[in-house]
Amino acid sequence: MPGAEAPTQIKPTTLGDYFEVMSKADFQTGISWAVVESKWPGIRAALRGFEAEAVAALGPKDIDALVQDPRVIRNRAKLQAIVGNARRMLDLADEHGGFKRYLRAHGDFGATVAALRKASSSWARRAATTSCTSSVRRCRRMRSGWPRGASSAADAPGGPPAP
Repeated sequence: MPGAEAPTQIKPTTLGDYFEVMSKADFQTGISWAVVESKWPGIRAALRGFEAEAVAALGPKDIDALVQDPRVIRNRAKLQAIVGNARRMLDLADEHGGFKRYLRAHGDFGATVAALRKASSSWARRAATTSCTSSVRRCRRMRSGWPRGASSAADAPGGPPAP
């Protein structure tokens, strides 16, 4: 696309760095990247600088407050998934002696992506909470882990996200 710039590549040094990059991908799914970029400083502030421990500690009342916060993209399902992802990332870091070790344990990129999908119901649920209008291929990829015939979150493994 003419005029489009690639995102700044980072070299993650903390769990928060990984968490921020993965969260940005969650927010950008189904939403203009320009909107996400313009709101990112506010999102970062509202989500405690992407400190995984702080975000993992957020409860339902905190999510209610974030849904009302004009600094963020006020999509409850995305915010709930982000909190769930922080919790799962902390678990994986504990289980493997660090999140980077977890990522490196799978060999190539494809195996790592498959492991991430399997490891976290939040990542899998993202498919059920995002728009499929951008392309049929994206929808097929998002649903690839769903059982044959599943066409909605209610049919997906683990059922729909909690209200």
